[in-house]
Amino acid sequence: MLTLTANDAKRNFGERLLNAQREPVKISTNSKDAVVVMSINDDEELDAMKTDYLRHCFESAKQDLAHGNVVDGEGFLNAL
Repeated sequence: MLTLTANDAKRNFGERLLNAQREPVKISTNSKDAVVVMSINDDEELDAMKTDYLRHCFESAKQDLAHGNVVDGEGFLNAL
């Protein structure tokens, strides 16, 4: 992933937008990572992966409930 300073990204904004169409671009400010700029397509794919993962987690939880594989919340917290 290409990493740039905020000043460099600002100076060459058009070129950086083109870069972000090919791969995410990380922008840092004050020597700390601040943001990642990515294409709409990459963002939509990431959202779809998150949605699929959440759907999987809910389905797994429903199956656990149906089979009685549950843990009492208070007991779980006390065990921690």
